[in-house]
Amino acid sequence: MLQKTVLKNGLRIVSEKIPHVRSVSIGIWVGSGSRNESAENNGISHLIEHMMFKGTKKRSAKDIAECIDNIGGQLNAFTGKECTCYYAKTLDSHIDIAMDVLADMFFNSRFSKRDLNIERKVIVEEIGMYEDSPEDLVQDMLSETVWRGNSLGYPILGTKESLESIDREKIREYMDANYIPGNTVISVAGSFDEKKLLELAEKYFGSWEPSNNQITPYREAQFITDCVFREKDTEQTHICMGFKGVENGNDQMYTLLAINNILGGGMSSRLFQKIREKLGLVYSIYSYPSSYSNAGLFTIYAGMSPEQVQKVYDLIRSEIENLIKKGITRRELEKSKEQLKGNFILGLESTSSRMNSIGKSEVLLGRIQTPEEVIEKIDAITMDNVEEVIKTVFNLERMSIAIIGRNGIRQ
Repeated sequence: MLQKTVLKNGLRIVSEKIPHVRSVSIGIWVGSGSRNESAENNGISHLIEHMMFKGTKKRSAKDIAECIDNIGGQLNAFTGKECTCYYAKTLDSHIDIAMDVLADMFFNSRFSKRDLNIERKVIVEEIGMYEDSPEDLVQDMLSETVWRGNSLGYPILGTKESLESIDREKIREYMDANYIPGNTVISVAGSFDEKKLLELAEKYFGSWEPSNNQITPYREAQFITDCVFREKDTEQTHICMGFKGVENGNDQMYTLLAINNILGGGMSSRLFQKIREKLGLVYSIYSYPSSYSNAGLFTIYAGMSPEQVQKVYDLIRSEIENLIKKGITRRELEKSKEQLKGNFILGLESTSSRMNSIGKSEVLLGRIQTPEEVIEKIDAITMDNVEEVIKTVFNLERMSIAIIGRNGIRQ
């Protein structure tokens, strides 16, 4: 049963009780990520996430870790383009400890100069590790290309140069603007007492009064068509092809997900079966849609030996042309819908995944869809919907390409 409560300061608490489990997952979601940054402070959202674990006025970094380790729980966080989440998972009997630790980190982190210098070095190492992973790097290159000039294209980790300019004062300014009750959601899923949950939320978050509670809307991101090549001495060449996708909250996303299953979303997909299984030209090939506020992207990735890059590119184009001309069969659509439903239901089996689902939905869209509503929308996908989305998304004249390796392509 989904519940939503709004405190007087505008903070939202969304919860789903799952009585047959003994665990509870709690997440503090802030509607702020790399898209809220500027070129000068790019990476600040992720840096703040790191700094939250470095100690508070009453707990050292070790104390924070031990508080959760000692009760057999988990504590972590992640940063995305449009949100940041701090979360804990514990036994239901320890919900008060989890809430206390999360609130302490959230409100009382020290952000000392010494810790800031250490975490900058850690993230620079993380950027270096990312540079050594061309499969990940080429997908960031595509994102930076299609949204060039817009913060949606900024890397979540930031750059070495932008990180160097971020100090304690800039962190406070950024948090004052973005870490506000109206932009924050507490998401809880699992076994808990509803009355106790609201008491804890009021105790730790009820007196939170920011100087500003205005949320700045995102600037619209225009899709840019381009082809970028980065020469790198790698064993494989990595290519990403991108199309303008579907924005977050648009029900066309369900249709696009169904199409994705058929085109490149799994081992039974057309791209995988033809280019990997039948011809053996790649080790890895897949596709996926990404959705954001007023923007979307559909990505196809492939990694292959440099000698095969042109052939693989031509084959992918051929599959897209076939999709545009002939579409999909009714049987393929029905199989894909069952696959979507199965993946969705299986993804709701843990308290962590339910906490993530309802928290992300509430912070980004301001609403939560029940599993029944999602299944209904998947069942409602028609062949006409598929035809419409194929025409909308798969425009080869508006395709962007990013390549890393020793060989480029002829378009």
